[in-house]
Amino acid sequence: MGKRYAIGVDYGTESGRAVIVDVDNGEELAVHVTPYPHGVIDERLPGSGKPLEPNWALQHPDDYMEVLRRSVPEVLRISGVDPAQVIGIGIDFTACTMLPVDEDGNPLCDQEAYRDEPHAYVKLWKHHAAQDEANRINETAEARGELFLSRYGGKTSSEWMVAKAWQIMNEAPEVYEAADRFMEAADWTVLQLTGNPVRSSCGAGYKAFWHKADGYPSPDFFKALDPKLERFVETKLAGDVVSLGTKAGELTAEAADMLGLRAGTAVAASIIDAHAGVPGTGAVRSGQMVMAMGTSLCHMLLSDKEIHAEGISGVVEDGIIPGLYGYEAGQPAVGDLFGWFVDHQVPGYVLEAAASEGLSVHGWLERRAAELKPGEHGLLALDWWNGNRSVLVDADLSGMIVGLTLQTKPEEIYRSLLEATAFGTRKIIDTFEAAGVEVNELFACGGLPQRNRLLMQIYADVTGREIKIAASTQTPALGAAMFGAVAAGAERGGYDSIAEAAAKMAHVREETYLPNAANKAVYDELYAAYNRLHDLFGRGGCQVMKELLSIKRLQSEA
Repeated sequence: MGKRYAIGVDYGTESGRAVIVDVDNGEELAVHVTPYPHGVIDERLPGSGKPLEPNWALQHPDDYMEVLRRSVPEVLRISGVDPAQVIGIGIDFTACTMLPVDEDGNPLCDQEAYRDEPHAYVKLWKHHAAQDEANRINETAEARGELFLSRYGGKTSSEWMVAKAWQIMNEAPEVYEAADRFMEAADWTVLQLTGNPVRSSCGAGYKAFWHKADGYPSPDFFKALDPKLERFVETKLAGDVVSLGTKAGELTAEAADMLGLRAGTAVAASIIDAHAGVPGTGAVRSGQMVMAMGTSLCHMLLSDKEIHAEGISGVVEDGIIPGLYGYEAGQPAVGDLFGWFVDHQVPGYVLEAAASEGLSVHGWLERRAAELKPGEHGLLALDWWNGNRSVLVDADLSGMIVGLTLQTKPEEIYRSLLEATAFGTRKIIDTFEAAGVEVNELFACGGLPQRNRLLMQIYADVTGREIKIAASTQTPALGAAMFGAVAAGAERGGYDSIAEAAAKMAHVREETYLPNAANKAVYDELYAAYNRLHDLFGRGGCQVMKELLSIKRLQSEA
């Protein structure tokens, strides 16, 4: 049959990338990154400059098309692969990243009538302005004894589909009425490629309350939220839900011309970006957890049983690997947290020292922080700079550092932030295991494990577990390409299951991170203190974070 290739397109928070992969062995022949021209829109709308309120995070849908227009032809050019040899394409995406579209699937923000309306744009996953709606969803579901709530740890998020859509109805009813559907950006991108308006079971299951057996929550539930939402599923969530590994459709002639591929090329049902990193790392068995570490951190755990654990972002049958239950948890600020410190808090002398030593600021801080012993800096942080996703599921929480003195140095604060995110991960693992879901192996993928050795050693020491690192630097894109190969199927030179694809295409590095027993003993003490702060500020013992947020909102509106 000759060589066959698949393309994975990975949509992140700031950019999208395409990778072309050898289907036989997972070799990545070329990768190309396209930064989003509009970036994250969190202060003003493009064009008009209309200011946005706090906690908004929008994007422009044409940025996603720009990734396809630029990056897919570029990986074909760089690799020299004949388009006829490409058998499938897969899409992974941040979620819930959603947009309102008209009956033809066109984004409302592209229409002249709505270009100055923030609610007509894409709401990025980290749009947190729908927290009031999320709170009311949780209260109503709990009061009614809705079974779906337990699959999400007893609390759903402002980041998810229903809260965001309800916010649109409450604040911009004309946009809500004009929207034929609300779509995950991942599914919308697949629609642009195939013309088929299908919804992925991954996005629907983790972010829109869909269940393989039960479907969406009942009209009575939505009516209890608001009578105008009674037909929400029937209308605004219309579209068949298809399973991962399914061929969502084939490239249309128009899409093929844009990408430089052949019409009829298989396009896989979309998958959430972090979830694509699971098969991309090679994890396909029960008890394996993959940490996708980038701007945020997503924890995906595979299990052969369904248990409803506190604060877990979702458990979905076949949600990551067909035949297993996929659990999701996460921390919404990890790389973003370190970036905040470097961009806004580092003094001038550090910038000068890093430049003189030929290091990045991150590299300079990592080198100095690595010279410190655990606990030597006398600091402890809560990693909630972007709220808490798991296990508290509360976007209104904020970060804090305890132990600052006039002698505290930047590298000490930097290390305390690295440690705080590791404590947050251990909290999630402990929560899984306390509920009876085993975590037997720990893998890491994404940009951070490739760049920050100190961070990974701290994670091994804090969790007391060996950490295996994905060989690929583009693990979600590789996973998406693997699903593209599965969508094509064995008859076209691909695979009939994602497990078969992973066995051939996914690899981990020989080097692993092993816990240091002496460091772990100190971190056990610090983790106990972290837990006390976690419960005090996160479970209602001290409301000062929310009081400060309330004052901030009142003053910003005055």
